[in-house]
Amino acid sequence: MTDFMYLHTIPPIIRSLTNLRTIIEKAAVHAEAKKIDPAVLVSARLYPDMFPLSRQIQIATDVAKGAASRLAGLEPPKFEDNEATLPELIARIDKTIALLESIKPEQLDGSAEKTIILPMHDKTVTFQGLAYLTDFVLPNVYFHVTTTYAILRHNGVEIGKKDFLGNIY
Repeated sequence: MTDFMYLHTIPPIIRSLTNLRTIIEKAAVHAEAKKIDPAVLVSARLYPDMFPLSRQIQIATDVAKGAASRLAGLEPPKFEDNEATLPELIARIDKTIALLESIKPEQLDGSAEKTIILPMHDKTVTFQGLAYLTDFVLPNVYFHVTTTYAILRHNGVEIGKKDFLGNIY
């Protein structure tokens, strides 16, 4: 039987990133149809002190690839954080999903008790694997995907709850 850590890490994050990809694709179609420079959407924010859409996606994918890698005992790959277009952001999402799909269930077996040391800004935080997943990883992925959704919806992209949740209806 597959360990619960895999089931609660990889499939929900892939689902969330897949839905994010769909939302970004709809943003590209919207920009073209409305004759909006896509760079406006890439740099859009909900509020001046918040990160722009591009950084929201970078953080969501960083947290996702970091989680899969750390829980599997691997070094997380580094991405350049230089995406400036919607296609580049989609490619980053695809690269992250490919990494997640490469993780096998047995690589996460027993990781609920694994010590995860996470460098954060000017400090280091230590988690046990399950707390890392439930208290840090999933809330962060969902926050940044939700914020991306909100930025695009605020800018007129015709997306809704079904786009955010994906095909569950």
